[in-house]
Amino acid sequence: MAKSVQSTDSARDTKDATESSSIGSYRNPGGHYVTVSEDPAMEKKVWRKIDTYVLPIVAMFYLLSFLDRTNVGNARVAGLQTGLKMTNKQYSIALTVTYVPYIVAELPSNLMLKAVGPNLMLPTMLTLWGIVSTLQGIVKSYSGLLACRFFLGLCEGGVFPGLVLYLSYFYPRYKMNLRVSTFFSSASVSGAFSGILAYAIIHMEGIGNRPGWAWIFILEGLFTVLFGLSSYFILPRSVDTAWFLTAEEKRYVNAKLLEDNAHTDEEESFSWKEVLEATKLPQVWFLAIAFFLDGVVLYSLAYFAPSIIQGLGYTAAKAQLMTVPPFAVGFVVAMISAFISDRYRCRGLIVIVSSLFCVIGFAMFLGSRSHHIQYGSLFFSIPGTYTTAPTLSAWSSNNAAPQTRRATAIAIGFIMTNSGGILATWLLGSLSPAPEYTSATITLLVFSLLMAIFGAINLGYLWSQNKKKAENRRRTTVEQEKEEKSGLGDRSAWFVYNL
Repeated sequence: MAKSVQSTDSARDTKDATESSSIGSYRNPGGHYVTVSEDPAMEKKVWRKIDTYVLPIVAMFYLLSFLDRTNVGNARVAGLQTGLKMTNKQYSIALTVTYVPYIVAELPSNLMLKAVGPNLMLPTMLTLWGIVSTLQGIVKSYSGLLACRFFLGLCEGGVFPGLVLYLSYFYPRYKMNLRVSTFFSSASVSGAFSGILAYAIIHMEGIGNRPGWAWIFILEGLFTVLFGLSSYFILPRSVDTAWFLTAEEKRYVNAKLLEDNAHTDEEESFSWKEVLEATKLPQVWFLAIAFFLDGVVLYSLAYFAPSIIQGLGYTAAKAQLMTVPPFAVGFVVAMISAFISDRYRCRGLIVIVSSLFCVIGFAMFLGSRSHHIQYGSLFFSIPGTYTTAPTLSAWSSNNAAPQTRRATAIAIGFIMTNSGGILATWLLGSLSPAPEYTSATITLLVFSLLMAIFGAINLGYLWSQNKKKAENRRRTTVEQEKEEKSGLGDRSAWFVYNL
């Protein structure tokens, strides 16, 4: 069989970087030109293996992260707020306390990920937050709950940006959105799963002299601890240490990753210069605003969907079950959108359309007094925001290089998302009374519209930059290409932005 990876000192890629099926050549970090020939059999085999051995673990990490952070909404409906004698304001404070350490931890955690090793750092975070989540089930006072929520945020802060960065160690950019959406869609699965679990668990009321809401935290937290401990043994650090890949498969994947990052001079060590460079990228800040807006929408629905549905006239137990269908639809829509986004490389278009889904949903909830229509509105707003979030994440990861710059860009996005989460904890209930949530709904509708606008602005900016880069490539000779200034990363003329 012909080799999949060949070296040459004179080859040059004459195709556009987006034509991944062609034979391409690029300069590796050592300065040599390498050609990667497409091998259909190898192509299918390696990505199928990584999808089988890495992606399910990552998806489970995020499912448990989202479940343990947002199951407080289910516990509230099951009696947490009355059991600990909390006001609406105190409940909002308890949610807000989670986000302060969460935001602080995101950037340093992402910058430490490579140095410590994701195979050690990610399982440690998972195990620690599982312990804290379990302890929420034994608190007897409001102050005890506040302490647990603080440490939960501290332990979980680096998880989502860390998982996005970790996947970029295994997948080229054009394959990222489907994978990010796969693991992020586990959040919508957790929303559905949490409702089913909560419905069953609240019937454990009185067992061990504990209320039903306490068992939600205890059982779900214990499972997280067990999975965290097991993941030390199954999570590979990188392609080179992936036990399920042969030596030839490792060479192929590494070559595809290098090809995808052609001319970016991926650095091996941490650099403060690259952290600063990330803050100078316009696309980082266009998306940062979109991340903040989506964070408000996402966490408003994640935390308050059970309360919103209960306000439509359902009992506490029935409200838990009624959260399942819209989150299940959200999972399906997000996966279909991710496939389209990867297949046609249209991240921006997906962001715009999914944001408009949210606009439709909130307009329906605001404009009708029919409980059936208001419940139906969740089938637009929940799939909309659960599609927007992973698409923004993949888009941000795709368009920053080298690695430290990318890690910083990802972290900035999630810092903004969770800053939006702080507003979300106050928006419904405290600032906008139940069950109408009129002010909150208007705010979420406007934010959804702004998400679409900033997605369009970012799309237009990246398109214009790609046009300039294409013109520069046409004017550049082979010798000029070889002499291109190192360290340009995504600013290189040969780095084509994902649209």
